[in-house]
Amino acid sequence: MTETRSTCPYCGVGCGVIIESDGPQISGVRGDPDHPANFGKLCTKGSTLHLTATPAITRQTRLLQPLLRQQRGQAPVALGWDAALDRVASEFGRIVREHGPDAVGFYISGQLLTEDYYVFNKLAKGLIGTNNVDTNSRLCMSSAVAGYKLTLGADAPPACYDDVNHAQCLFIVGSNAAYAHPILFRRIEAAKQNNPGMKVIVADPRRTDTAEQADLYLPLLPGTDVMLFHGLLHIMLWEGWTDASYIAAHTNGFNELKALVRECTPDVVAQTCGLKKEDLFTAAQWFAQSPATLSLYCQGLNQSSSGTAKNATLINLHLATGQIGKPGAGPFSLTGQPNAMGGREVGGLANLLSAHRDLANPAHRAEVAALWGVADVPSKPGKTAVEMFQAAADGEIKALWIACTNPAQSMPDQATVRRALQRAEFVVVQEAFATAATCDFADLLLPATTWGEKEGTVTNSERRISRVRAAVPPAGEARHDWRIAVDVARRLEAQLRPGLPTLFPYETPESIWNEHRESTRGRDLDITGLSYDMLEQRGPQQWPLREGEKTGRERLYADGVFPTADGKARFSALPYKPVAEQRESRFPFSLTTGRLRDHWHGMTRTGTIGRLFGHVAEPSVQMNPQDMERRGLKNGELVHVTSKRGSVVLPVQGSRTVHTAQAFIAMHWGPEYLSGRSSQGEPLAGVNALTTSAYCPTSKQPELKHAAVKILKAELPWTLLGVAWLPETTALTTLTELRALMPSFEFASCVPFGRERTGVLFRAAAHEVPEPALVERIEALLGLNTSDTLRYADKRRQQRRSARLQRNSDDITLDAFLLAGDTSAESWIKTLLQDELPAGSYGRLLLMPGAAAPVAVVAKSPQVCTCFNVREDAIRGALPRCDGPDDQRLAQLQGQLKCGTNCGSCIPELRRLVKAVPASLVAI
Repeated sequence: MTETRSTCPYCGVGCGVIIESDGPQISGVRGDPDHPANFGKLCTKGSTLHLTATPAITRQTRLLQPLLRQQRGQAPVALGWDAALDRVASEFGRIVREHGPDAVGFYISGQLLTEDYYVFNKLAKGLIGTNNVDTNSRLCMSSAVAGYKLTLGADAPPACYDDVNHAQCLFIVGSNAAYAHPILFRRIEAAKQNNPGMKVIVADPRRTDTAEQADLYLPLLPGTDVMLFHGLLHIMLWEGWTDASYIAAHTNGFNELKALVRECTPDVVAQTCGLKKEDLFTAAQWFAQSPATLSLYCQGLNQSSSGTAKNATLINLHLATGQIGKPGAGPFSLTGQPNAMGGREVGGLANLLSAHRDLANPAHRAEVAALWGVADVPSKPGKTAVEMFQAAADGEIKALWIACTNPAQSMPDQATVRRALQRAEFVVVQEAFATAATCDFADLLLPATTWGEKEGTVTNSERRISRVRAAVPPAGEARHDWRIAVDVARRLEAQLRPGLPTLFPYETPESIWNEHRESTRGRDLDITGLSYDMLEQRGPQQWPLREGEKTGRERLYADGVFPTADGKARFSALPYKPVAEQRESRFPFSLTTGRLRDHWHGMTRTGTIGRLFGHVAEPSVQMNPQDMERRGLKNGELVHVTSKRGSVVLPVQGSRTVHTAQAFIAMHWGPEYLSGRSSQGEPLAGVNALTTSAYCPTSKQPELKHAAVKILKAELPWTLLGVAWLPETTALTTLTELRALMPSFEFASCVPFGRERTGVLFRAAAHEVPEPALVERIEALLGLNTSDTLRYADKRRQQRRSARLQRNSDDITLDAFLLAGDTSAESWIKTLLQDELPAGSYGRLLLMPGAAAPVAVVAKSPQVCTCFNVREDAIRGALPRCDGPDDQRLAQLQGQLKCGTNCGSCIPELRRLVKAVPASLVAI
């Protein structure tokens, strides 16, 4: 067995991993105990990485060779790499000649490596001459970039992870770190345990697992963060809790800000934000008077039409109280993706250039042009993500090159995105996974390498650069992203600058890195003292790390000097503005979006593992139980969730974490897992059929976090449920084939399940009974077309049932079933299959419509611990025997059941159960 040190490809914590491989196959993964981001810990997602790279999953999900679609709507056919690269260069060259360089656009990803990012940026801005290169980091971090630059002068998070251990007050806002950054949250839990006096404030519209750990929870109304921050500053000024000496010595613009917040009185703020005045005073006092206050924030601030204002006004609080530049203090933006920071470093956004240079600055453009050896870098602003797809939908952009991202799932206002992908003359999708929804729109598919196969670097949230290393060869004919971009660039050079030396002499990732490193000389992120050799010898390093220095800098601005013209930070006097869409009588609910604990983005990777669906099995919209009761809705019933852009159907679920007049849908549920069609027959898919493309005017980041919606009961009388255990070698292929049938119904969802085995669940509903051939096709895919399948059909009642039993050594179990027309027996039949209970005595009952559930068939309770498959009933059964304070009871529970002892992602839920279940009198 070989061990290879690398980095996790999920969130921006940037955990180190050790990949175990046996020849060409990844066989295991564990946390790297020497990596300073995680010290050996991994979350549920990271600890199951190896399961996403099995041969069976690779064969069923990976894009393994270049594929060309001759005509839209037809299946693509294989072609060789040279022909594929020639085709890209030919089409892009033709469109540039006929329509100009701005007729093409590049949409890339925070999951690319820094070296990949650098080449794409140079290809677009240096060779083709367009700034139309943007990234899905625009959807997650551009407001943080704008906020840092506006106030501190540079896109440089000033804090580090170790500050959690030094903070006396932790202000978490717009972040469910327990789900989005679980390993960092483990540090928060440990810091709180070691320092019980540390105050934790959490501001979030939803009472998340993160909020459950707060000493003070502020359930502010969606989008009111700016008013909250202004109100806290108003109180600090009134009470004399600001740091006048720091303000005078190190900042500018405070008088303008004071004038702005004068009207943000506690009464106004409490009414606007939906908070208690006394809680505002407590939060202001804790923040300002703590010896060290650290703010942690993420998409709740960023994904907003006021995203820059939210970031900047939070930073105002740190500047006004001197809570910056010292251990345990500072505004710390938590990066969403593994290399969103690296992409920003190389200028991989439409408004940036290498090394945090600004595209609008002529001197910066000249510096980059000289480095690249080109006459100039175009000055015309490039199209940002939302603008790029709107321009393609309008016919302005003719060709799109999409790499390592899935806009047909992740972009807001999916109707516009799909119109763009359909109208563009030529769409290249460079991707590792053929199952991503965007692949369906590609004219040309280019297979790329992925985690475990790539070489290069990434930068995490605390400015720490880590190596990514290949443990196994590329799958199939996949090639590295930088290599594909370089090979196309060289072909384009023959058309656009014949006879001149190549701008792309790179043969290794290190050669690209060295050029990037030189571009940082003298900049705020100067890494001229860092090399691949140093990363090999000394491990991950933080920037800046200048030539001659041995280590990077943990914290920035300790000297009170900022990267601005006068060395002073700038207060930002930005007014509060409400969300882009406010609730109204037609759309009375505020829909927010967020993450699930065990999944990542569009689930192209995590969605291949059935066990990761154990915690949340299927899509749903969460509502407050009071709202459900008023509307006569019950758990599991289908509802229409409708915004001004679209409508989707999905089950409703009551949740006390969601406040009244609000609703929540996880961001992961895209067209791969949730689909349907409108009454006019138009396909609708995923949560982003609802979200708005309204964006922050400064950062251009869309307001993915909020949309005004209405929620109405869906009258879909005909329902279908198909569930089957399938061979590991075909289950995900079946999932893909079932996904193609989902738009045939007004509602459909399709998910995998299972821990030791692989299963598929298909659920659908419709106004009218579908054609028999459609149901027969679903039966066939679920393996219910065999001679030993039991069947029942009643055409008059429009009902159909089928079941297949499997004889094992001990008993007979249910292997597959389909209920169509009447799914009322779902609970016990699904339990019979998924829990693999003896089924031999239930043969006739399986086919009887409305058959009562046998007493012996009891569904298992919800799963809490994914790592050890520990369920809620087992935890509730063990807790009465655990005594002492809550922390002791939790430790005893972990000792008995092992839950929470591996990745720790379930610990917040365990703590909630510890509080809810008292110890028995015997235990006491």
